[in-house]
Amino acid sequence: MLLALITLTFFLLHISPGDIVDTLAGEMGGITEEIRLDLQRHYGLDKPLFTQFLTYMKNVAQGDLGYSFYFNEPVLKVVLTRFPATALLFLLSLICSVGLGTFLGNLASIKPDGYFSAGVTIFSLAGHSAPAFWVGIMLLLVFSVLIPIFPVVGMISTDLIVKGGSFWEYLLDVIVHLILPVATLSVIYFASFSRLARASMMDVLRTDYIRMARAKGMPEHIVIFKHALRNAALPVITAAGLRLGQVFSGAVVVETVFAWPGLGQLAFQSVLRRDYPTVLGILFFATLMVIVSNILTDLAYRVVDPRVKSV
Repeated sequence: MLLALITLTFFLLHISPGDIVDTLAGEMGGITEEIRLDLQRHYGLDKPLFTQFLTYMKNVAQGDLGYSFYFNEPVLKVVLTRFPATALLFLLSLICSVGLGTFLGNLASIKPDGYFSAGVTIFSLAGHSAPAFWVGIMLLLVFSVLIPIFPVVGMISTDLIVKGGSFWEYLLDVIVHLILPVATLSVIYFASFSRLARASMMDVLRTDYIRMARAKGMPEHIVIFKHALRNAALPVITAAGLRLGQVFSGAVVVETVFAWPGLGQLAFQSVLRRDYPTVLGILFFATLMVIVSNILTDLAYRVVDPRVKSV
């Protein structure tokens, strides 16, 4: 998977129009042909494309993801510097959306024809239909223009960086900055998890062992949250594992809207700058996240459903 991703992305980036030299030329207002050739030799762009690919693959095999054209630093250092911000944003969004979506979806499944179930379904449909950038822009307009109570740009306030502060002041400031980006991603992901949890729980509630538990007089909350939930949670865990692998798809849009200093914004800026090594390093890291998330999903099955251990 890693080899296929690197190969495909490498050639797609290099055959697309423009490179880092064109970007630098635009920022400097134009350069001479001699300077252009010198820059191409400096970045190794004067060599044949296949030679560049073999050199890059040799470096990756040795754990070297290359050197960023724009930041003039190792790509691994640049990626690891931005990763904590993305991880914090996405994990909090995933926890909120999975927890709230599963809880409300299960409640809606108890009376699928009731008003509460209809309300959850309508809200889920609206959240699933709304693009992430639109939700982010609407929240930004509401809470920066109409009701200016939350910061809408960055991860830490500029005043706090200049003046300094204690650990708790920094922590509170980061939490306040997280509210709108987390809310944006949570609304999008909540739709999928609530609808999936509702459908899965409705199927489980029709099974024979649930009917038997109710026939024995077992309390309804024990039937729902102890016996039915463990089986109904398996599809939700699968979806959560897939969402964990899609960390960069939603992060690119949300981080760009809220100027969140994570990998999503870095990927967007690196594409515009034609910073090939950084883009390849981010995609390499994203692919590793997909592989790890699938492994963690399989391990979670064994914890939630003991029957998997005997397979």
